[in-house]
Amino acid sequence: MTNTADTDVRAPDTTDRDLIVRLAFGSMAAQTLRAAVRLGVPVLLGETPRPAAEVAVAAGTEPQPMTRLLRALAGLGLLTEHAPDTFSMTPAGALLDPGHPDSLTSFVRMFTEPAIVRAWEHLDSSVRTGEIAFDTVFGTDFFSHLGQHPELSAEFNAAMSQAVAETAAALPRAFDFGRFTRVTDVGGGDGTLLAAVLDAHPHLTGVVLDTTQGLAEAPRTLERHGLTDRCSPVAGDFFRGVPEGSDLYLMKSILHNWTDDQAVTILRHCREVLPPGGLVLIVEPVLPEVVDTGAGAEVTDGGVTYLSDLNMLVNVGGRERTRRDFEEVCRRAGLSLTSVTPLKEAAPFSLIEAVAD
Repeated sequence: MTNTADTDVRAPDTTDRDLIVRLAFGSMAAQTLRAAVRLGVPVLLGETPRPAAEVAVAAGTEPQPMTRLLRALAGLGLLTEHAPDTFSMTPAGALLDPGHPDSLTSFVRMFTEPAIVRAWEHLDSSVRTGEIAFDTVFGTDFFSHLGQHPELSAEFNAAMSQAVAETAAALPRAFDFGRFTRVTDVGGGDGTLLAAVLDAHPHLTGVVLDTTQGLAEAPRTLERHGLTDRCSPVAGDFFRGVPEGSDLYLMKSILHNWTDDQAVTILRHCREVLPPGGLVLIVEPVLPEVVDTGAGAEVTDGGVTYLSDLNMLVNVGGRERTRRDFEEVCRRAGLSLTSVTPLKEAAPFSLIEAVAD
């Protein structure tokens, strides 16, 4: 008898081969971005076409290798070569300029940083054992390592601020904040997300909760937004508790850093101080139960969310979760998940709402 499934499987073609080759070169593409940022190429080039030789002189490099770097960046879609050896930045490449309002420079620096990348060399070991590779490689956990390296910690904070910018632009309009009075952003870092919410909703007051190192830039963020009288940075440890007094507890990209047991602890602390009518609002990707790569797929970010899941595995021990996973950690914390709404303007994030049982 013929197996129908077997007859549906086609032989690999050139497109399939190209996919594998492109993925194998992925780490090289990332290091090309890192080199461009470290050499200041986006700042030196700008939108006006400029000869590679001039860029090399300004960057203090040899002309021929600089030309080769610029051509590689053009091949990646970040530069345009207008004439032989003459380049300018594309709109995507402009995001590597630290002066751009939507810059991703710190994000690129952080996610191509050896402290992040080295643990990935041991992904197979983490898959075999379930253990965090970072801890083995560096002899301490990721966040303790940040605490021991202030410059790296500052870069991490800046990267997280850049990473949250798109969500900060979308969230104030995507959720009904009008029914709440005070918001605590649990693990809110430099306050970028909460500042956007408070800017859009003047009736609200807020608290940014994070570690001392995580809050390093929060006072400046709040001052820049004119929010020092409406929002307070509070140093603390969400594994020990969260401040009372808010009716909305917000957390963006926090639970995915931690194991299920640790996530339950954070959520339980929110549940303990949640007043009647209060809400826990979780902003994270929600994986589909089955990977869907077809048209209209729930995860349309080129697999980045699944790579993030593996990054959590090797570097911090956390995970990305499905709706069922979120329902389970909420249930264990004494919360009921009431809705999941895709945040379309900041895909692949969703708004996950949970209330006290």
